Amino acid sequence: MKSFKKDSETKEPQYQIPFDVYKSKGLVHLGPITSHVWRTDPRRLGFLLARYKFCSKMLSGKSRVLEIGCGDGFAIDVILQEVKHVHAVDFDPLFIKEAQLRNGIRTDRSFEVADFTQTFIEGPFDAAYSLDVIEHISKSNEDVFLKNICKSLKPEGVCIIGTPSIESQTYASEWSKAGHINCKSGSELKAFLSRHFYNVFIFSMNDEVVHVGFWPMAHYIFGMGVGVKR
Repeated sequence: MKSFKKDSETKEPQYQIPFDVYKSKGLVHLGPITSHVWRTDPRRLGFLLARYKFCSKMLSGKSRVLEIGCGDGFAIDVILQEVKHVHAVDFDPLFIKEAQLRNGIRTDRSFEVADFTQTFIEGPFDAAYSLDVIEHISKSNEDVFLKNICKSLKPEGVCIIGTPSIESQTYASEWSKAGHINCKSGSELKAFLSRHFYNVFIFSMNDEVVHVGFWPMAHYIFGMGVGVKR
């Protein structure tokens, strides 16, 4: 059992550890997007972290993982609890600049500006995941987007796509659904992934809970493709 300092400032010595780390390393910064979520709808941050936790468990043990659409990169640490390295990309240079500034140079993560409707990243990667991205990509570009992900993967690679369901958009806030031009139903997401992967699995999500329930009643859906069709 770990021994705790007897001269702690906190009334229970085990709670001194977070204060010591805080004094030596400072606060964790959320990033601009995640900070905005916390300020405007803190419950939504719980949903966001749950989506990343699902991906982390599905990809547990993978060595090289690609994230497409990392935003400010705050939730990458959830994935890194289960995988060895994440290469995170976003098409917006401002997001990548912020992620690099906040993360610094670390051996378990890297960041790059890349638009997967235009290019792919030399891998091969064991797996890829892309959350809250496909709904921002036009139907005319969606197959190019997924083909470029497939080019980055090993033949046996895994790809997880997460997106708000088309059914959820009736209840979404204006800020939440801004830019959503390609939301899908569970059936549409399965058909889309099936054009590029041999095996496809669909999961439903409501709030923080992932399940295999009725797709049209899901607020959010995950599609997991396994085995790349070349």
